[in-house]
This record gives sequence, structure tokens and C-alpha cells, in this order.
Amino acid sequence: MKILLDENLPRKLKTDFGPDFKVRTVHDMNWLGKKNGELLGLIAFNGFNIFVTVDRNLRNQQNLDKFSISIFLLVAFNNRRETLQALIEKAKL
Repeated sequence: MKILLDENLPRKLKTDFGPDFKVRTVHDMNWLGKKNGELLGLIAFNGFNIFVTVDRNLRNQQNLDKFSISIFLLVAFNNRRETLQALIEKAKL
């Protein structure tokens, strides 16, 4: 399972998924600053299965049906690693 973490998430969050997942960040891929449409295209083209973000406006800005990826929207009061770790545990179920 290939997972990409959006640039607005802490990079260290990728270690919280565990060894069964191949997790990269937008920073790892040198995709910082890409617009959402271009980023989603790159995600699909490069074989990622899941995109994890806290961007609540993504579905209003893009036609997500065009992309064959799953998008996990983490809804939290901040984007600190300590806050998001519990949501990652739930997403792995």
C-alpha cells in the first residue's frame, strides 16, 4: 500500500503507519507547492493508493471522481503529530 502525506502534515507522521505501509510525503517527492489538481494527477500517475490530507476544501476544489485513489481527510483541531496519531491508528483499521 503506497500512501502520500500532504505537505500540510508533519513529515514524522509517516513513521506512525508502521512497516506494512510505504509512506512518502509531498516533501519526499519534491512536489512542494503543487496545486491540488496537478498533485492528484502525480499521485495517481506514480501509483499511490491513498492520499492523506487535512485540506477540507479539496472535494470542493477538485473533481475527485477523476482519480483512482482513496483520500483520507483527517479532521482535527490542529495538524500536530501528537493530535493526528490517534486518527492514523483509526485509519489503519
